Amino acid sequence: MSATNATALTVWCNAQFPEAPMRELREGLGQHRLLLPAVRNTVNLAPGVPDPLLAEADIAFGQPDPQQVIQLERLKWVHLTTAGYTRYDIEPVRSALKRRGAVLTNSSMVYEEPCAEHILAMMLALARQLPACWADQATTRPWRAAEHRGHSRLLQRQTALLLGLGAIARRLAEMLQPFGINLLAIKRTITGTEPVRAFPFSRLGELVPQADHVIDILPANASTERLFNAELIARMKPTAIFYNIGRGTTVDQAALQSALESHRIAGAYLDVTDLEPLPPDHPLWRLPNCWITPHTAGGHQYEFERLVRHFLANLRRFEQRRDLLDRIV
Repeated sequence: MSATNATALTVWCNAQFPEAPMRELREGLGQHRLLLPAVRNTVNLAPGVPDPLLAEADIAFGQPDPQQVIQLERLKWVHLTTAGYTRYDIEPVRSALKRRGAVLTNSSMVYEEPCAEHILAMMLALARQLPACWADQATTRPWRAAEHRGHSRLLQRQTALLLGLGAIARRLAEMLQPFGINLLAIKRTITGTEPVRAFPFSRLGELVPQADHVIDILPANASTERLFNAELIARMKPTAIFYNIGRGTTVDQAALQSALESHRIAGAYLDVTDLEPLPPDHPLWRLPNCWITPHTAGGHQYEFERLVRHFLANLRRFEQRRDLLDRIV
């Protein structure tokens, strides 16, 4: 990095933040110049479009066009407003950034807490039969106390298998440990420093039958495409629940639907689907053992303020030539 405290930088941002976080961004940049393109993203997951202003920037904050990231030699650092980085997880982007000594970071630290809380909330709700009780209240309001009590479960002594062990999974593991749940995880590279018992992907087939909760927090890339397939779903316990807050393409959705329809597994909770928005007439919406939220796991009241503050904290580190938070490349 060539940035120092005395160097004025040009920061390009294509995120359409509300007024308060945008003001915080402007003030936090200090001497640095801010460029705002004519077209800005109101939704984090939307891809950025090519923008001529990006050629003037030292830093990109938001979702820049990947081809421009490859081509623009001036660009020293790209900071994404998402935890996911599928569009940039390609060899041409990685090679271009490495060749010119540039850096790619994301916003995992902004989303680890809400995503982990989201999964924990659903695990507890399903264990305590809350969706079933709410369904009763929304329909004929039967008083099925004995039935719901009998189906209620404790997380204690159950087993959760985490597919992936990034920032979100690690925070979820911290939250789950006080419940006395048995935690397992798979990850690509085992270092021996993992906070839970971790295994390579090659062991996935033997771990799935042990799990009461299979929790998919995988990113979308070529290696995870339909990774959780019909064979693995068939290995799940009949009483197990599948959760996905990673990416919809990491699971064979048709195979999952079939398992739910035949009650081969107890249920599924999906915050992401393999086509978003999920069409209103899709069969998954109507299955009584499938619960869906519209990709809201990372949302929270101060999401935009936290995105800006995370970027500004990293900017201070960039100025001081310190290691950046949430570094990918």
